Amino acid sequence: MSVYLSTRNMEAVPAISVPLRFAQQYREHLEAHGVLNPKLRMLKRSDGTVALPVWPDCVPGLDLTALRLSVGPETTCALTYIQSPEPSKKDSVKSTSMVLLDAVRQLLVSQGETWSEDLMGDVARSWQRHGDLALLGGGCFSQEVWSRLGPALWLTVARVLGVNRLARAGRVSSDGHRTPVVTMLLGEDSWVTHVDNKIRYQFDVTKCMFSAGNITEKLRIASFDCRGETVVDLYAGIGYFTLPYLVHCGVAHVHACEWNPHAVEALRRNLELNGVSDRCTIHRGDNRQLNLRDVADRVNLGLIPSSEQGWAVACRLLKRTTGGILHIHQNVTSPLSHREAEQAAGEKAARQTRGCAERQAWRQWAEDTALRIAALLEEDCGTPWRTTIQHLVDVKSYAPHIHHIVLDLECRPC
Repeated sequence: MSVYLSTRNMEAVPAISVPLRFAQQYREHLEAHGVLNPKLRMLKRSDGTVALPVWPDCVPGLDLTALRLSVGPETTCALTYIQSPEPSKKDSVKSTSMVLLDAVRQLLVSQGETWSEDLMGDVARSWQRHGDLALLGGGCFSQEVWSRLGPALWLTVARVLGVNRLARAGRVSSDGHRTPVVTMLLGEDSWVTHVDNKIRYQFDVTKCMFSAGNITEKLRIASFDCRGETVVDLYAGIGYFTLPYLVHCGVAHVHACEWNPHAVEALRRNLELNGVSDRCTIHRGDNRQLNLRDVADRVNLGLIPSSEQGWAVACRLLKRTTGGILHIHQNVTSPLSHREAEQAAGEKAARQTRGCAERQAWRQWAEDTALRIAALLEEDCGTPWRTTIQHLVDVKSYAPHIHHIVLDLECRPC
């Protein structure tokens, strides 16, 4: 089916409109085929759909029927337009970075200091925003000249970023709890509130990590129908996935496992804050010592770079008579080299080549994992089990050629 663009509004960009619950699958498919435009932000609409921006030069060759069948026959998709599109978060941060660079340069010169080009790389270029607090990336403002500016530096940074409090991240500590090393720069209270999909998360930025990049997976989980189910979250943290199950999915009960005492404190707060504490049991400590088995309809294994240490535990937790679903997180590495990508003819072909190689690597990991889980289940139960790959979801790019992947694995006794 051929599609032709209207010229009614030159500011409008083409997009594919899809249901919210299938947005992640469509995004992955369009990205893998070099159709998705990553420079623009997707648009969430009030009718329950999401508009995914696509490259204009790809539109004439789009076959919406084939696209729908590739993602899932039960889904719907349509060509639409985004009026006055916003740049992606990455591009937006870049523009704010330039404003910040100009502001601190003017401040430094006004205080009689000398600006030099090597200071440019020392200005913050990335940050996370949690309410009225901005958490700056590690390593910024490290040169001695910045300390001579005193509180004026942090007040200037806060003004540009539109916040009242500032903190700076360091390396993650090696205490086994992935505790962040964070320094408060402006303000004293380090507890923050972050709202995602009508769920409120509170945590201490100096004690707990928050991954904003997992929002698509949290939205996907929120679309599940888990009425009457018992869920075990083996790596609950402050409730990243525990809370969507409780607030949006209708689960009967969640067993949340966490060994970081600071995360446990935040998790308790968040359960109360969202009014779901009566349907959650917190198991503090090493989940490998968990005194539960044969209770779960599904198990969430949300630990990266690998949740492999929890696979045997997850198998013990699944109900023996009916089985269930494992949601297995993993950082998967693609073998494609930069040189191979550069040899592809043109930008569109390069995107397609990279996407193909990555998806092959993800599929191979998923198939290997399914076999290993089947073997673990048979070893634990003494009878054969069938494992089936339901979905393979690309959550985010973690590093060059490394993607955070989630495997939805159905496990049933034979």
